[in-house]
Amino acid sequence: MTMHCFQCEQTAGGKGCTTVGVCGKKNSTATLQDAIIHVVKEISHYNHQLRKSGKTDSEADRLTLDLLFATVTNVNFDDERLYELFQQGIETANRVKEASGAETLETEVNLRKASSPGELVELAKSVAIPVLHPGLDEPGISLRELLVYGLKGTAAYAHHALAFGKESDEIYAFFAKAFSSLETAEEDPLGLLLECGMVNLKAMELLDAAHTERFGHPMPTPVSLAQKKGKAILVSGHDLLDLEELLKQTEGKGINVYTHGEMLPAHGYPGLKKYPHLVGNYGGAWQDQHKEFTAFPGPILMTTNCIQNPKGYENRIFTTGCVAWSGVRHIVDRKPGEMKDFGPVIEAALAAPGFTENVPENNILVGFGHNAVMSVAGKVIDAVKSGKIRHFFLVGGCDGAKPGRNYYTELAEKVPKDCVILTLACGKYRFNKLDFGDIDGIPRLLDIGQCNDAYSAIQIAVALARAFETDVNGLPLSMILSWYEQKAVCILLTLLALGIKNIKLGPSLPAFVSPTVLGVLVDKFQLSPISTPDAALKAALT
Repeated sequence: MTMHCFQCEQTAGGKGCTTVGVCGKKNSTATLQDAIIHVVKEISHYNHQLRKSGKTDSEADRLTLDLLFATVTNVNFDDERLYELFQQGIETANRVKEASGAETLETEVNLRKASSPGELVELAKSVAIPVLHPGLDEPGISLRELLVYGLKGTAAYAHHALAFGKESDEIYAFFAKAFSSLETAEEDPLGLLLECGMVNLKAMELLDAAHTERFGHPMPTPVSLAQKKGKAILVSGHDLLDLEELLKQTEGKGINVYTHGEMLPAHGYPGLKKYPHLVGNYGGAWQDQHKEFTAFPGPILMTTNCIQNPKGYENRIFTTGCVAWSGVRHIVDRKPGEMKDFGPVIEAALAAPGFTENVPENNILVGFGHNAVMSVAGKVIDAVKSGKIRHFFLVGGCDGAKPGRNYYTELAEKVPKDCVILTLACGKYRFNKLDFGDIDGIPRLLDIGQCNDAYSAIQIAVALARAFETDVNGLPLSMILSWYEQKAVCILLTLLALGIKNIKLGPSLPAFVSPTVLGVLVDKFQLSPISTPDAALKAALT
């Protein structure tokens, strides 16, 4: 039996990867991830029963985040590590089952006798998507898969927050209830989807608090795109705590640290930009990393998704946290009260040539989080009331290699000069190096931050709606989003749960959403696919 994976936007033929993932995921890896999702359902069902008795299991709650994050697109490609995670999951499921006194789940499959990744792959074929859901286009299955992918994205954000010690029993309780319901059908799936959106908002709020309490609120900051002569380390992913610890450990060692991809917003935080050896940003979005990492003259640290096959520089790339690639050196997790040991990365940087000459300065602006934008809210509101700002366009989300994403560049270029563009996540690399100018000192391009900073975008929209005595749907605001993986799915669920309508989504719609379910989303929320930049502008401005 071949794999079936359709959780990302770039899935083969727009229907599903069945032999090898477009991301590079092997059949065995996909099957092991299916096994992990099955054990998450077991843990969650018994955990949900345990919670009904007034008890909790913090180890089970936190492991659920680890297990789910490992199955997000472009995170874990290491079958050995996936097998180890599965074994931890089985041990936890058994423990929570005994503590809860619950009867054995009817759908529990005996994968426990597997003694190697290969054996587990064979046994786990019984829980693969095509076996569990032969009719992949059925509405009920579509809703279930949409919920699973929304939960995976939410788990990633909750995992990021947990690294800072921020967690919420409300989030853990929902994971237990939702995954339990996927097996027992106790809850309405559509209701769970909208609840997932609100729980994801809570996860992003926790992460926003974690970042701002530790590093301060982002401030508008120019970021150099130039390379400086000297030894160098490149940091990609999303984990700002990893970046901070690396900066501390590289102080005084003559090593320059560069951000990549979703780490670009780090430069706006006072607690991070205070390090003089955090010198700039290198490269663009995740899909270009092979070309860019090959050319980088030093080690690369991947802190979270989105890793690609590191062939050609596998000896210079390091993983940490949930991200993994077979054969790549991994920095182990920090012990309580200690930092991670980035010594191997530092040694690799000192042994590498680094950049041999300086490149002329070329800067872009970041740091327009909700606090920074709201500090000039009066000026923004006055500009809207006077007609100087006609409309806001939120253009952002995930970037990717699949054709069709030039749409977002063309749209940004065509946005009229009396309009402001808000952007976030790596989709901004489609246009963030262009000069859009300003409106009375207000930059026309406001980079809000990482994908999780959708929380900031929501806070900005809510504050503006309050100022204009309307709701978000009544604002001169259009949301034109790009998606790639499961973090984007949970953000979309958050926007829908908040009642935000008329969102344009592209470059293609999810393969796991059936025509019937898509019809519900269109009818209830007026969700629609992107068309052309000219059509989008006409619809927004007339």
